[in-house]
Amino acid sequence: MFLLMNNRVAQLLTATLLTVAGSATSAQTVPTDLVQAEILPGWRTRDGTQIAALRLTLAPGWKTYWRAPGDAGIPPSFDWTGSDNLQSVAYHWPRPQVFDLNGMRMLAYPGGLILPIEFTPAKAGHTMRVTARVDIGVCEDVCVPASFTISADLPAERQPDPVIAAALADGPTDGHARGLEKPRCSVEPIRDGLRLTADIALPEAADGDFAIIEPAADSIWVSPVKVQAEGGHLIQTSDLVPADAKPFVLDRSSLRMTLFTGSGDVIELIGCTG
Repeated sequence: MFLLMNNRVAQLLTATLLTVAGSATSAQTVPTDLVQAEILPGWRTRDGTQIAALRLTLAPGWKTYWRAPGDAGIPPSFDWTGSDNLQSVAYHWPRPQVFDLNGMRMLAYPGGLILPIEFTPAKAGHTMRVTARVDIGVCEDVCVPASFTISADLPAERQPDPVIAAALADGPTDGHARGLEKPRCSVEPIRDGLRLTADIALPEAADGDFAIIEPAADSIWVSPVKVQAEGGHLIQTSDLVPADAKPFVLDRSSLRMTLFTGSGDVIELIGCTG
């Protein structure tokens, strides 16, 4: 996820959003029913976790962002601290669509989103009640933030919900399971962080393909610098800028790369070698 944690990054994003919104604010009224949200309670797994989902329904023509929104956008955030009997939360994001607006790339879901969420209880076999404060960005010609609170009891049902199951099946494919090698990564310090070059073996790599780079630390902002496809490889250079805007030690083993190809394929790889 991109979290904007330093002044340089915050200024860049603010300027971008004002440019996008300012061109259309006078011509567009934000609908009163912009976002409808609910939790689909889902089912209890044999491991004792609960597979549920957040369902967002947006006004026609509007879209909301993937966990890493791209060149411009508002990353989603969730706060589950008001929940009962909840130990941990894991998100299973469906693949987003790629949008280009005025030369900026955004990753989003038009019309709405069903986001599968796996809840692990603090006490196995006991009732879970989940409550979250959710902050998202919603865009058409105008980009606006939306905040709401949702809650639900999670019953110990065993019957899978086909709507949630379909969203789970729509996630990125596992690149390692497909036989792709771990990417090779090289890093060099820059004034406010690190410059990462990832060499990803992708037999059908073509111009227009790109990768989203996500470090384990949410507070690191990632800016793509250059991407090229050559000889069955996708080579992408990105700047990684932490909250304190200083060089840092990168955990390569947990680095997540999500590849987006011109053919519509979305592939996830975890970790890279040096």
